[in-house]
Amino acid sequence: MRSIAAFLLTACSAFAQFKSTVPLVVAPVTVTDRQGHLVDGLTADDLIFFDNSVPQKIQVHETFDPISLVVLVEANSASAAILDKLGGCGILFSDLLSLQTGETALVAFSDEVKVIQNFTADSAKLTTALHDLRVEGDGCALLEGVRTSLHLLSTRAADRRRILLVIAERRDRSSKVKVEDLLHDGELQKTTIYWLTYSTFLAPFTNRPKTKWDRMTAEEKAATHAQQGKYKYPYPEEEEVLPPEMAPGSLLSIFTELHQKTKVDLASLFSRTTGGRTDSFLKQSALEEAIQTVADEVHRQYIVSFQPKPDAAGLYHTLRAEVNGRPDLVVRTRAGYWSVQ
Repeated sequence: MRSIAAFLLTACSAFAQFKSTVPLVVAPVTVTDRQGHLVDGLTADDLIFFDNSVPQKIQVHETFDPISLVVLVEANSASAAILDKLGGCGILFSDLLSLQTGETALVAFSDEVKVIQNFTADSAKLTTALHDLRVEGDGCALLEGVRTSLHLLSTRAADRRRILLVIAERRDRSSKVKVEDLLHDGELQKTTIYWLTYSTFLAPFTNRPKTKWDRMTAEEKAATHAQQGKYKYPYPEEEEVLPPEMAPGSLLSIFTELHQKTKVDLASLFSRTTGGRTDSFLKQSALEEAIQTVADEVHRQYIVSFQPKPDAAGLYHTLRAEVNGRPDLVVRTRAGYWSVQ
């Protein structure tokens, strides 16, 4: 564990390259006790925020600003079992995470990246889009998916909080984008990234067999069941069990997962860099609990801002936070930023 932590700290120092293009440095701060319970009620007097180890005069803002959320989903053959679990999560993303004043977009990636649903506050649209997601090849252009998501968030109003929730493997397999270039992206300093990841080898064992009815889109059901009105009941031939899109425990998934472990852990890197977190899940219930955990944290964070002193352009500043007189509390924030003139 210590060697992993040391690697991540080194990687974050090298890659957490935020370019400050506004007068203020803004960072989310999450405070928990040793058991992981969120701590509320802190003020600017309680929090000590360090820029290159120098305490700053800070402001603590309410977390009530409307949220723009992008859900980035891996949609390749290795993640077919995960797509099955996401069908009913639209309401969790819109009504639990982004809330009434928020908006959510859905992006999927495999060999290519596609915007499946642009920003909407309608959970029914998200649910339909998630249910209709299908496997689109074998590639894993993960970094390109992150870049597209950041670009999508860059189109939103400046007063909105920007959250990227990635549901994918930890590592990239087929992007042409370089991680160093992406981590220099100025949009990254405005976005908090949360990552929900899983084992592509184990996930298929947790799914029940799918029928033809399960695989039909809403449009296909409407076209063949018009006489039923709401087309809720499958015909007998539509209840036939389909073969799995990828056999559980296949050699391909085993070797793919083993090979991936030699690459950079992007989940830990991006979540640590932006002040988010990474969680793992396997079953449907664990996925829903992980989304709930992210929602709780997002809505109970402290949003800290301060005016940085003038500095030469291109210098990296590390950020750190703690609670005054409470060494027992765990405090998490962004890794740092780059100064500009």
